Amino acid sequence: MTPTPLHEPTIDEDAVLRPTHLDVDLDALAGNVEAIQARVGPAVQVMPVLKANAYGHGLVPVARLCQRLGVPWLGLAYLEEGIRLRRAGVTTPILVMGGILGSQLPLFLEHDLTLTASSVDKLQAIEACAAALGRPARVHLKIDTGMERIGVHWYSAEPLLRASLGLRHVQVQGIFSHLANADAVDLSHARLQLERFQEVLDFYPRHGLPTPIRHLANSGAVLQLPETWLDLVRPGLLTYGVMPSEEIPPMAGVRPALTWSSRVVYFKVVAPHSPVSYGSTWAPDRQTRMVTVPVGYGDGYMRAMSGRAQVLIGGRRHPVVGRICMDQVMVDIGQDSAWNGDRVLLLGRDGDQEITVEELAGWAGTVPWEVLTNINTRVPRVYRSARFPDLATDGPP
Repeated sequence: MTPTPLHEPTIDEDAVLRPTHLDVDLDALAGNVEAIQARVGPAVQVMPVLKANAYGHGLVPVARLCQRLGVPWLGLAYLEEGIRLRRAGVTTPILVMGGILGSQLPLFLEHDLTLTASSVDKLQAIEACAAALGRPARVHLKIDTGMERIGVHWYSAEPLLRASLGLRHVQVQGIFSHLANADAVDLSHARLQLERFQEVLDFYPRHGLPTPIRHLANSGAVLQLPETWLDLVRPGLLTYGVMPSEEIPPMAGVRPALTWSSRVVYFKVVAPHSPVSYGSTWAPDRQTRMVTVPVGYGDGYMRAMSGRAQVLIGGRRHPVVGRICMDQVMVDIGQDSAWNGDRVLLLGRDGDQEITVEELAGWAGTVPWEVLTNINTRVPRVYRSARFPDLATDGPP
């Protein structure tokens, strides 16, 4: 009797690689990090935020690029993201900014990840775990100045700061808060949060103590609030060349790093009044030419964009018609011509035309963050770089 194989048979990856894929421009990402550093100046550290699969760009490849650039910190949301980077050989200091469970503490220490201590109880649990394991723990204290997410309120933060002073196995490296409205036109709430944070920070000079690394600024604050830069900034969306708000002027030297493309897989002529896709929500009022593209909401091309989205074929805009399916969309090309295999641009620039993340977000009724992080991992990522050719990957033509 032939035993069942323990793994799937080897397949020809080049033969099955989907025509729908992402091109990630590592040189653009590197330029963005360097432009942010130039903006805040040499006295301020830059911590690129790589949570949620590096905002859809690919966690490990982007982290390796950042390590090559010599960034002092990487910011993540979850423990498992940090473990993945350590297992991939990334040695850059990593701050995990999300909430933690007590059962996770040994893994933080095992993988040399810096924790967020958001209460006295959590700080004491970290101390106990570090003592039991004989491993030092490094933490950043989290202060809630107006986000109401995690962290002690600014008006009751002193007990946490006092508790952090007497620990033998925990080193407090930093203290931080998060701005809720730094990408708004009205910056009054952001400035109020800064005032509250500064009230907390006054604890250290009042007691003749060195102040840990202070950080508050996200992408919006990097762009609009120099007074919040302090010792370190945490750019997320801006790292990837996307503005956090249409109300903020674009920043020089920053450009999108992502191109999302597919190819025509079917062409047909559709008669007048013949409904297209599920629900029969759209039909042409005249005979038209239509192509099918192998991408859908199963890839993160959101169904909410149905009836609104456009794509670029041959540098010209064409509407996506009918409801977006899980794996396919239909595009009305009117009387234009298109052939099987022709490139279809979902996101990015073709000639003098460009479809932006912000535009996709507008069609979907959401924000750029969701557009990027929604792109499914079944969409292959291809990495391009002239500066760092060893970090690039081969991909589809």
